[in-house]
Amino acid sequence: MILTGAVNPTEATTILRPSGGVRPPVYAPPPVYYEEPPPNRRALWPWLLALVLLAGAGIAGWYVYNQVQDQLSTSKPIAVPDVRGIREPQAYSKIKAASLTPVIIRQASTKQPETYVFDQSPLPGNRIDKGNQVTIYVSEGPPKTTVPNEVGKQSLDAVQDLNGANLKAKVVPVPSNKPADTVLAQDPPAGTKVKQDTVVRINVSKGPQPVSVPDVTGLPFDQASAQLTSQGFRVQRTDVDSSQPADTVVSETPAASTSAAKGSTVTLTVSKGPTTSAVPDVTNQDPDTASATLQASGFKVARTQQDVTDPNLDQIVVDQNPKGGSEAKQGATVTIVVGHYTGQ
Repeated sequence: MILTGAVNPTEATTILRPSGGVRPPVYAPPPVYYEEPPPNRRALWPWLLALVLLAGAGIAGWYVYNQVQDQLSTSKPIAVPDVRGIREPQAYSKIKAASLTPVIIRQASTKQPETYVFDQSPLPGNRIDKGNQVTIYVSEGPPKTTVPNEVGKQSLDAVQDLNGANLKAKVVPVPSNKPADTVLAQDPPAGTKVKQDTVVRINVSKGPQPVSVPDVTGLPFDQASAQLTSQGFRVQRTDVDSSQPADTVVSETPAASTSAAKGSTVTLTVSKGPTTSAVPDVTNQDPDTASATLQASGFKVARTQQDVTDPNLDQIVVDQNPKGGSEAKQGATVTIVVGHYTGQ
């Protein structure tokens, strides 16, 4: 029930104070506290979900970015490295390191030593896609050729053959019983595959080892021939007119004491005997002395007798035929005329 005239507790009440004296304490109503309702808390899981989604989006974006960069890097052209003038293994590694594919072709070449790169394709500086091929040409050294067979040929022919095969000849003379200037052996052997400009040694016979020619001049031909033959020489005879007795060795070629190969020929010049010679003048000599002089000059002697009246001419050669000083064949007969004193 509400009473009329009651004071509203919510309204302020005026307190009348008595005039004078002590004022009564002011009544203060107790404070009124209003309890706020508890905050309305939101759930945590939506935030966590948002963070997860955000992180996932970041990772996905990073992955897509890397993929794009890889694709761009893969499709980006690469500069071809220069591998000319280096050895094959180093060239191979250098091309692989540039993410390119090396292809090796080995060929004969004089531009670079063996195992060195002398050319490449594409050339250095060209830009090609990653993984593309780079062909390198590796030297196998100079071109090769087959060594021809020169054994048994003459040295000049052998040298020409070797030059025609792009080879070089080294001629080495050696003693041999084979004919002089004959190729006896070669190195490398015939049929061998070698590089062009390789030196091929050919041993060429210079004939048997030289020996000294003995002196046989003045000997009869048969004796001289036997002596030369025993020392390995061949003998050839040439007859000539000479004042030496017939069948006597007048000279020899090669000359005595010079060197000649065994099996070579020594030519002997042999006297056919004198053709003519001057007849000695034996007049005014006694018959025995005259006969001895004529025989020593290669003549035969015949005697005749002629009567003389001068006792000083007794047993003296008073004439001869042929006359002294004339020419006559060796072995011809010279007739001497011996004086016989008759006493008249």
